[in-house]
Amino acid sequence: MRIAIVGCGAVGSLFAANLSLLEDVEVWAYDLAQDHVDAINRDGLRLSGAGEVLGRPRATSDPAELPPCDFGIVLTKAMHTESAIAATAHAFADGSVCTVQNGVGNEEVLAAHVDRVIRGTTFPAGHIVAPGHVQWDVKGDTTIGPFEPKPAPTAEIERLADACTRAGMPTHAVPDARGAQWRKVIFNSATNPIGALTRLTHGQACELPQLRALISGLVDEGKAVAAAQEIVLDADPEELIDHAAKPEVAYGHKASMLQDVLAERQTEIDWLNGGIVRYGEQAGVPTPLNRAIWALVKGLEQSW
Repeated sequence: MRIAIVGCGAVGSLFAANLSLLEDVEVWAYDLAQDHVDAINRDGLRLSGAGEVLGRPRATSDPAELPPCDFGIVLTKAMHTESAIAATAHAFADGSVCTVQNGVGNEEVLAAHVDRVIRGTTFPAGHIVAPGHVQWDVKGDTTIGPFEPKPAPTAEIERLADACTRAGMPTHAVPDARGAQWRKVIFNSATNPIGALTRLTHGQACELPQLRALISGLVDEGKAVAAAQEIVLDADPEELIDHAAKPEVAYGHKASMLQDVLAERQTEIDWLNGGIVRYGEQAGVPTPLNRAIWALVKGLEQSW
């Protein structure tokens, strides 16, 4: 089996390094950060923290070097999905492409370029320490299932889930992955921008009563939008938020949006809170809190 990780940043590196340890899987890592690519090819891809791993995927920044692959796992930031899949689609002419990215709308972008799409969401988190070295901050499960307009065959979804699970990235193949996806969309939309706007870690934000109440308000709006689409969440985002705030889980974790803000990079706010607002408009569900958070983060980006 040959798998290409499209976007080998922090979370992409978790998948690439672990999958490369399997004897029956050949892993390619596509990323535009040349120093990261060079370090992986020279020294391997090192994970530390929640797991100590030294993987050896084949890394490249040239999409033309990618061979035909059975699977692609897309882990770029949402704003880069279009350019990434446009450059790499040739490698998946006979394969299936899975997104476990943040936000909503990535599947539709992939489906414009490839024929078999897998919807997914993942909870492991980390951050890049140096080229070729990623700190694994949080372990977690991944859920994948068919993207209804252009679904990959069930057997293929199960095959990918089996490989990831054997590699130490527990992955569940389900008939409908929307519940898991929207649970994380709501979780991220309620917590990531709060951290980005206040510079607080996940646990610190949850400790302040005023912020925790705001987080709950954002969750309630997201739940209402999901319910209007007849999406049954696989778990309560509120429980996940409280679980992640524990010291032994992710109390000190700086959300990816906070990492982006500290580096003055574009955030994924358009695909998180902005996505909830758009789906809310379509369903006739008001989302004033998500709309306000969306505007505040867009204003913060504009300040750069």
